Amino acid sequence: MEIKERYEGVIRWFQANDPEPRTELSYDSTFHLLLAVILSAQCTDKRVNMITPALFEAYPTPQALAKATEEEVYGYIKSVSYPNAKTRHLIKAAQVLVEKFGGEVPSTMEELLQIPGVGRKTANVMLAVVWDESAMPVDTHVFRVSNRIGLTRASRTPLATERTLVKYVPEEIVGKAHHWLVLHGRYVCTARKPDCASCGLKEFCKAYQSASAKGLSVEAAEKKKRKPAPKKKAAPAKEK
Repeated sequence: MEIKERYEGVIRWFQANDPEPRTELSYDSTFHLLLAVILSAQCTDKRVNMITPALFEAYPTPQALAKATEEEVYGYIKSVSYPNAKTRHLIKAAQVLVEKFGGEVPSTMEELLQIPGVGRKTANVMLAVVWDESAMPVDTHVFRVSNRIGLTRASRTPLATERTLVKYVPEEIVGKAHHWLVLHGRYVCTARKPDCASCGLKEFCKAYQSASAKGLSVEAAEKKKRKPAPKKKAAPAKEK
């Protein structure tokens, strides 16, 4: 299957089955979305949503958070991954918003990357969700699912994955495509045990087609691929 045909089939299926995907992070302002996305790094959205209501109530604005102590903020986010580092990032991010951007979250990649705790993925999430720009955040789900399906060809980095996806996905739905891939990776095409039986993308999925041709499941094929080849026994030394 040509890559263009695969993209067309995948997009067509998602448009029919999930026409309006949305982020699963809960937020009530652009500033609070930024905090939630920073907190979601290597942490589930479900966990983040459990702790953000109290955090948002305590710090409704960048000005409020900029004045907080690490001890105060840590108390709200201690159950997420890497709470110490994220505590520092949240406070410093708020301070930068106040000092450099007038208390507003900026709307360009260049400016967003000046905020502590914000990398390219987080910046792209903000651009796609808040400003509906043609931005493709690449997290572990997007990276894995894109490679499995065959939307990318053994991309080694998130940036390479992003560039390939943006090249083939129509500009007006790039943001939606991000949500499609994230949600598909979260609930269907999971890392260890993909649920191929209930997946509607089987006919377009490179990993599924390849595994099926060998009489294997995707899970078994990936395990076999990861398994190191047995070492060859050294030939016995010749007698002198």
